[in-house]
Amino acid sequence: MTQDTPRPEDAQRVVTASREIAAPAEALFALIADPAQQPRWDGNDNLAEAAPGQRVRAVGDVFVMTNRNGGVRDNHVVAFTEGREIVWRTAPHGEQPPGHQWGWELEPLADGGTRVTHRYDFTDLPDAQEQRLAKARLMTPEKLRASLDRLAELAEG
Repeated sequence: MTQDTPRPEDAQRVVTASREIAAPAEALFALIADPAQQPRWDGNDNLAEAAPGQRVRAVGDVFVMTNRNGGVRDNHVVAFTEGREIVWRTAPHGEQPPGHQWGWELEPLADGGTRVTHRYDFTDLPDAQEQRLAKARLMTPEKLRASLDRLAELAEG
């Protein structure tokens, strides 16, 4: 099987959730692209803090986040379109990303709101990393939806 041929289990390695939020894409993107704001909308209650001044502006940016368990993570931005899309691969501080990523897509709607899709993709996480795979498999659309709902509360409130 070549690297370009999808594995049957890959469909189970991408988790998504979407919803419409009554706020403009620019306002939502400002909350997502500023790591210091992320603990406010994290529906998994996993993020503790990020230093201010790390606002993401381009592919290649790296922002640092501290989790509630004290773990420090480097987040490598791999896709970025201002106001529309941001994707990052996370890794323990000082290490290369092992192959999973978090992403957000924002689609402005005619009524001024935004359709927001949140995605967790662990397609590239190697099978040999059993501990990380086990944790990745615990992610559900409902957990992603919790972040969407918190984001909506912040932006609509």
